[in-house]
Amino acid sequence: MPNDNLQTPSMFLGLRSIGARLVRQMPGNSLAWLGVLILVLITIAAVAAPLLATADPQAINPIRRLRPPSAQHWFGTDHLGRDLWSRAVYGARISLVVGVAVTTICVSIGLLVGLVAGYWRIADAIIMRVVDGLMAIPAILLAVALMALTRASLGNVIFAIAVTETPRVIRLVRSLVLSLREATYVQAAITSGTPVSNILLRHILPSTVGPLVVQATYVFAAAILIEAALSFLGAGVPSNIPSWGNIISEGRSFFLLAWWVVLVPGVLLSITVLAVNVLGDGMRDALDPRLSRVI
Repeated sequence: MPNDNLQTPSMFLGLRSIGARLVRQMPGNSLAWLGVLILVLITIAAVAAPLLATADPQAINPIRRLRPPSAQHWFGTDHLGRDLWSRAVYGARISLVVGVAVTTICVSIGLLVGLVAGYWRIADAIIMRVVDGLMAIPAILLAVALMALTRASLGNVIFAIAVTETPRVIRLVRSLVLSLREATYVQAAITSGTPVSNILLRHILPSTVGPLVVQATYVFAAAILIEAALSFLGAGVPSNIPSWGNIISEGRSFFLLAWWVVLVPGVLLSITVLAVNVLGDGMRDALDPRLSRVI
């Protein structure tokens, strides 16, 4: 009988190895830490939006419409006289909520389905045909189609984006499992009669955590961009909810008169996505075995 007690620490050793690589490599990557700093600041601003906002983001004041940035209105006002700083701060909440929710859903479902598809060939033949079909449709078009079938709401936006991004996570996990399944130690575990659950959890799963964490950062960035695109097209969150995509959509008609209405949310969106991507690149470099010494 296999000695499961000797196999139990394998998952913890894999997770510890990933943590050790991040601790050792990340401090030398200043760009990655800059990305972390930007994300922390944006998160703090989103959480503390009621305290940081200088006005009600929905308050209409026609007298102050299309005012440029000033001491009273830090980012200026839009075509209805609403304070753009307050709307931008509240808009950060939508982007972060969508990013976190979509990433959590995609990683959870993608990991589970990817493990099944990579280990069992019959399931692989069925699952991957569905995944290939979903990936054949451009993400934004699929998201718009899904939103057209439902009513505009934050929950439906998260669902639509998760459907478009989960197949990519499934393919990643499945490819990792296929390569790990042929490894000597996995074949030895199969030969010795180790239960499939133990093989997946103790031998295969730990080796997928590193690439999956990096992929999660890219899913996070893609979710924020797709949400902004959906809102810009009028297929995202309701227009009465301040989001960066909605602000850009409403301000595009007044760009020549008030450039700040489009520029401010556009810059915030770009900085956020750039910070996530830079952090993902830093984590990828830290977790790349070719760039790290043996622990």
